[in-house]
Amino acid sequence: MASIKDVAAEAGVSVATVSRVLNDHPSVSEDARTRVLAAVEALGYRPNAVARSLRTDQTRTLGLVISDVMNPYFTELARSVEEEARALGYSVIIGNADERPDLQDHHVRTLLDRRIDGLLVSPTDGGSPLMLDAARAGTPMVFVDRWIPGVDVPVVRSDGRGAVRDLVAHLHALGHRRLAIIAGPAATTTGRERVEAFREALRAYGLELPDAYIGQGDFQAESGRRVTEGFLDLPEPPEVVFAADNLMALGALDAVRARGLRVPQDIALAAFDDIPWFVHTDPPITAVAQPTGELGRAAVRALVDRIEGRPPQSVTLPARLVVRRSCGENPASPEPPASPEPAPVQNRSQS
Repeated sequence: MASIKDVAAEAGVSVATVSRVLNDHPSVSEDARTRVLAAVEALGYRPNAVARSLRTDQTRTLGLVISDVMNPYFTELARSVEEEARALGYSVIIGNADERPDLQDHHVRTLLDRRIDGLLVSPTDGGSPLMLDAARAGTPMVFVDRWIPGVDVPVVRSDGRGAVRDLVAHLHALGHRRLAIIAGPAATTTGRERVEAFREALRAYGLELPDAYIGQGDFQAESGRRVTEGFLDLPEPPEVVFAADNLMALGALDAVRARGLRVPQDIALAAFDDIPWFVHTDPPITAVAQPTGELGRAAVRALVDRIEGRPPQSVTLPARLVVRRSCGENPASPEPPASPEPAPVQNRSQS
């Protein structure tokens, strides 16, 4: 492998001149720059990224800690983060927390030890001392999807309240009155927010959300199955189960089918977090869709702004309801066309 000394010898210049060319220093003559770049091309020279990071105190690397890589929502989010980071000249190292706070902190610690330039995190809970310390120490950081209240870090997320109101209005128009929810972990902001949005939407129609109709899940399929089995065992089961994420919805669907019941004839099903699979289930599942790709791209832009000394922006994007056939909709009615992803609503945030 060619070294910087080989490039200098090939171009007939000093090592210092090669270094200045590679770092785009303005003091180099055009003739020297042309010869150095030609030598780099001829020798196939690649700069040592580790050595460069020690000189510049930058690695051009971002860390991303996601809650569950098996969740299609976070898979899509990670893909959009990687694409946007690459477009801006950064690489991404991904850590999967698997919805475990201890594993989350392991990945955060490892990434910080590797001298990443900034950190994107979807927190598994609200009490990680490690992340709080990192934020207070000035580590460039952005929360994506979930956040820790009271921590002065930009947040990029979607607002699902409007879409949940639309869902409840849709279910009410279909004649449903007994609506239950499989909630996400109460330790997460999204877990709490989706339950409250659902409760508020029901109240607008004079409907209550009894404790028996709130099942505690953990954003995993098995919890959706377990909670749904409990709903089906009630003396008066709900007419609709609303799962607060896509994996819990698939678990709920398994539980219904295991009882020999049908969706939506025996019980209706809706989900938060639309995924491509939902159009292939029988019936296709009505869901709240988040603008996942734009969330990932906006999170990277906010973090790079923070790293490069520009004021970072918090971003909130609205989710939308996608109506299919899992709640008793008329199968002859076509699915509403997908609306384009909305432009982000940006709020100034200091960090």
